[in-house]
Amino acid sequence: MSLETEVMSLMKDAMKNKDEALLRGLRAIKAEIIKAKTEPGANGEISADAEMKLLQKLVKQRKDSLAIFEQQGRADLATKESEEIAVIEKFLPAQMSEVEVKTALEAIIAQVGAAGPQDLGKVMGVASKQLAGKADGKMIAAITKELLTT
Repeated sequence: MSLETEVMSLMKDAMKNKDEALLRGLRAIKAEIIKAKTEPGANGEISADAEMKLLQKLVKQRKDSLAIFEQQGRADLATKESEEIAVIEKFLPAQMSEVEVKTALEAIIAQVGAAGPQDLGKVMGVASKQLAGKADGKMIAAITKELLTT
């Protein structure tokens, strides 16, 4: 079942159950899918890879907004953002823990033969492909810098 059909099915259930938080998150996903399908060159289709990137982008946007709302003391808006994050993350693969990311990065560093901070680009190129969708990019970058500077 494609992401779009799954979202549409869940939207119907959310409307019937009057689940506002779930409905808000699903509508956001649906809007992004429609936008991606209408972009030039998409031909009305999006790949599973593109769907994952789209979902990751939505989560990242909401996490950024959540941080801003928490800084400004807007608990009402922060709650809405965290509810939407929970809905969107249901469609993403499980995220790796910090320990798992560190282990994977140590293997990648050994694989590319990185010796120090000057090899950050090499490691990040391989790591972002291998860990795409499984870990946050900021965490990957931070752990990679830490491993290469020690």
